[in-house]
Amino acid sequence: MKKLLLASTFTALSAGLLISASANAADYKVDIEGQHAFINFKIKHLGYSWLTGTFKTFDGKFNYDKNKAADSQIEVVIQTKSLDSNHAERDKHLKGKDFLNVAKYPTATFKSTKYTPTDADSGVIEGTFELHGVTKNISFPIDKIGEGKDPWGGYRAGFSGTTSLKMADYGMSYNLGPASTHVELELYIEGVRQ
Repeated sequence: MKKLLLASTFTALSAGLLISASANAADYKVDIEGQHAFINFKIKHLGYSWLTGTFKTFDGKFNYDKNKAADSQIEVVIQTKSLDSNHAERDKHLKGKDFLNVAKYPTATFKSTKYTPTDADSGVIEGTFELHGVTKNISFPIDKIGEGKDPWGGYRAGFSGTTSLKMADYGMSYNLGPASTHVELELYIEGVRQ
């Protein structure tokens, strides 16, 4: 009976601590309603210039506390059919079977597994990135742009990061020439604290 009572008390305390920690966590929702977040891409065109575009539809959330930065986490889901490179025929090709195949793979997802601060406003984030049916571990540097109160009574934090992806690693082997084997993703994420 004493063992059962002790186990019950420990379970209740653990649950209480977990709820308390969750309640005190700094959870943010990516501000997609106000269009204050962007996921852009660029790839070299023949080695002479950059072809740029954006993903217009995505959602995400992150957890951040400057006093516990190493505990930070982020998750972002991109709707691949929302790709826009400002050219309808090119977009049709990029969304087709040679590249993203959006009919079969409608989303791309990044979920962090670790954040290593390098100083108060920057660090390296690691996680799994799923694209075109392939999941790989990636890491890239990020910088905090800023955080603070907004004019509407909320609290915001914003970050940026850039990573380079080899398209063939994700099953996209269409030959665009030797200068165009990698695509760069640029993330500008602003979140509203919940």
